[in-house]
Amino acid sequence: MNPFLVIGFVLGYFLLLMIIARVTSKGANNDAFFIGSKQSPWYLVAFGMIGASLSGVTFISIPGWVGDSAFSYMQVVMGYFFGYIVIATILMPMYYRLNLTSIYSYLETRFGYYAYKTGASFFLLSRVVGASFRLFLVASVLQYLVFDTWNVPFFVTVALSIVFIWLYTNKGGIKTIVWTDSLQTLFMLVSVGIAVYTISSELNLTFSSMIDEISNSDYGQIFFFDDFTDKKHFVKQFVSGIFITIVMTGLDQDMMQKNLSCKNIKEAQKNMFSFSVVLIFVNLLFLALGALLFIYAAANQIEIPEKTDHLFPLIATNHLPVVAGIFFILGLIAAAYSSADSALTSLTTSVCVDFLDIKNKVNGDSIRKKVHVLISFLLFIVILIFNAINEESVISALFTAAGYTYGPLLGLYAFGLFLKTQVKDRLVPLVCILSPIVSYIIHLNSEQLLWGYKFGFEILLVNGLLTFIGLLIIKKK
Repeated sequence: MNPFLVIGFVLGYFLLLMIIARVTSKGANNDAFFIGSKQSPWYLVAFGMIGASLSGVTFISIPGWVGDSAFSYMQVVMGYFFGYIVIATILMPMYYRLNLTSIYSYLETRFGYYAYKTGASFFLLSRVVGASFRLFLVASVLQYLVFDTWNVPFFVTVALSIVFIWLYTNKGGIKTIVWTDSLQTLFMLVSVGIAVYTISSELNLTFSSMIDEISNSDYGQIFFFDDFTDKKHFVKQFVSGIFITIVMTGLDQDMMQKNLSCKNIKEAQKNMFSFSVVLIFVNLLFLALGALLFIYAAANQIEIPEKTDHLFPLIATNHLPVVAGIFFILGLIAAAYSSADSALTSLTTSVCVDFLDIKNKVNGDSIRKKVHVLISFLLFIVILIFNAINEESVISALFTAAGYTYGPLLGLYAFGLFLKTQVKDRLVPLVCILSPIVSYIIHLNSEQLLWGYKFGFEILLVNGLLTFIGLLIIKKK
């Protein structure tokens, strides 16, 4: 693929983002940056959240999963739907009632200072690692397709990526992101749609014959009920989907900050209900693409990469018409940056509100801008560390480890919402550190300890339960 063509489209895409940022950030202050002055249209928030929830990792991973797990991911997606109902009916009303800017402020109200700082710290750790990992993957793709040809060092590619994100988020924050994420979601969906259409055309499939082809292939199975020890079993994936959504959306400042920017709780709930339905069809589209990629590879004797995440990039950029390759790049960037820009904003918000108490500072705007630069630089450093490690399994392990921080958040919020008991606040950090460590040990040894049982996403429930039990142990008498 011609590097000049790719970079031309990418620059044009960013120019469009900058125009949107300039228009939406006029007169923006801290209130606009953190919660969009509570004026965000619910339908834009709902549409933009699709892109934010489907990161660049997901963009290339979900199609690749189809080779090993068929459409079993839809079992998790069905769980997502019910998780969003819990968020819309239990968590969001509480956040609006308490008029929160950072959702972790609830922990101070319910437990105390140390619980509050622990929850916010776990979010920061998880989001820094997660956002850096996603940007690292996208920067690596751009480096391979474009900048290696021009002998541009990787650190320059990373710096440019982060500078672009900083430029269009530094003034408007959430007020801008609500609009840019909607644009990026559109690019992502158009990219996948073009890929599906192009591959179907190459295989001479109409819409109905495409559905038949996928259904009759080895990739079309959705439900798995046979072996309960299997990670793909329906009950395990469905229940895990519910709780993954609750913690990674409802207990995540990044995802909830957009919802808190709606005018009122009713509009925020409209956003969540509509988003939860649309996301089902979006994931079906991604899985259909995955099945078509494997069918296309078999029909054209294309060797499946050892790491199936690489199948979509391989076919899109080397075997399909140029337009499909260009839109793949734009879709990948859109998917990655729609999660990265909101991560940068939410990290800035958390540091300012949870640790610097910016609301009580006279020079709040100045502090927020400095923190925004600092977080951008932190992401830059972490990405370079990932590149220096240069070992995919180690980086993936770090990403997985960061995900364990959501278990303590689940336990903290469940305990706070369903019990009236007070705990010894100073001991909360110890409980929240031990729970993920014990969970990880259980995960590694589950087959030996539990008669062949393999943990999948449901290890999150174990993590949250251990935190809940730990809080019961340290309750005040």
